[in-house]
Amino acid sequence: MDPLHDVPAATWRQSLARHAYSLLLASLKPVYLLRLWLRGRAEPLYRHKVLERLGDYREHRDLHEGRWLGDVWVHAVSLGETRAAAALIDALRAERPGLRLLLTHSTATGREAGEALLREGDVQAWLPYDTPGVVQRFFEQFRPRVGVLMETEIWPNLLRRAQGSGIPMVLANARLSEKSRRQGERLAAVLRPAVEAITLVLAQTEADAQRLRDSGAREVVVCGNLKFDMAPDEALLARGRAWRHALARPVLLGAVMREGEEAMLLAEWAKRAAENRPLLLIVPRHPQRFDEVAALVQAAGLALARRSGWGDTPPTEAWHADVWLGDSMREMALYYAMADVALLGGSFAPLGGQNLIEAAACGCPVVMGPHTFNFAQAAELSLAAGAALRVADMAAGVDTACALLDSPEREQRAAQARAFAAAHRGAARRMTGYLLRWLPVKAAS
Repeated sequence: MDPLHDVPAATWRQSLARHAYSLLLASLKPVYLLRLWLRGRAEPLYRHKVLERLGDYREHRDLHEGRWLGDVWVHAVSLGETRAAAALIDALRAERPGLRLLLTHSTATGREAGEALLREGDVQAWLPYDTPGVVQRFFEQFRPRVGVLMETEIWPNLLRRAQGSGIPMVLANARLSEKSRRQGERLAAVLRPAVEAITLVLAQTEADAQRLRDSGAREVVVCGNLKFDMAPDEALLARGRAWRHALARPVLLGAVMREGEEAMLLAEWAKRAAENRPLLLIVPRHPQRFDEVAALVQAAGLALARRSGWGDTPPTEAWHADVWLGDSMREMALYYAMADVALLGGSFAPLGGQNLIEAAACGCPVVMGPHTFNFAQAAELSLAAGAALRVADMAAGVDTACALLDSPEREQRAAQARAFAAAHRGAARRMTGYLLRWLPVKAAS
């Protein structure tokens, strides 16, 4: 068979798949908007400027033919990506003072955190819904020199329109697990052209890079993980240490826990004698679950104190509580500084784990479960550095963590965690070097 005859057929299949994808999204638009409205009950920011998601960006028009003509567009979907993007944005501003930034998000936590990154002349908006007309209106309004998508954001219509508009697109801090790569193969007719439309991929690891090449990426460079460049807030670290000193008892942290994991943790906690239990601090991954987790703690018959109930100093009753609920935003450095050991959320249920790099930077040793495929290399490097331990399940996790609480080994592992985090910094500088090709030095006025 002549392979040249396959090209039109493959192109036709891809075009048909993209149209089917677009029609499906268009049909689901009412569901999408309803979901935003419902999430807005717990997080009101989801109801803020909803029309931006449908391509209405008129309020951002400036004086140049009604368009925003800036330097860099960064899309950071949620809180974790926004915090990682902060390190990259800081490095870019150091090289290009006066840089004009367009910052987009998909979640309320991402948008709230992103506000602190804005400077004069910058714009913040919601990412458009990925249908052709909505995406076209986005690019009619915004014309950056280069677009940067953080980590895993592959949107077929968005990338196709950017390519058609001549806007280079970079996938930064890119990662792709083997599980996600296999899932993507089933949607290759839609996803492969989107990946091929990316101008440059800046991958976290060589394994991520190879999987992205296999998925269609044309130019891939390994730069490391931006999350190693995130510096913990010193004020939060100091407050966490002060609270730990005032407690005068060990603290075990359930860090960024996901659905089902808190129940597992509380079930194991109930097996331990009350007089021998340290303070249990639980921080759920998603803020909409704070009340749900509070109810679980109370149903277990444990005295609960909620972080949202006080300011800089916990009330008297909090010091005597069995469990603290970390129901606040952007205070993970405080919680890690307060904790002696952390159980890593997302790793005890088959959810791929959460970022453990922040824990290491704060000097908090981590005990993780078997499921860390979303952060595979960071997990393995932390194990090799002595910054983390791996266990088979939650029961083993609680036993291991509690044993470490009472061991002189804990201080050694805390020091190893800090050294591990420091040893892998530099991704922001490396990524900035590649992005500067699209950001020429501006002439002095």
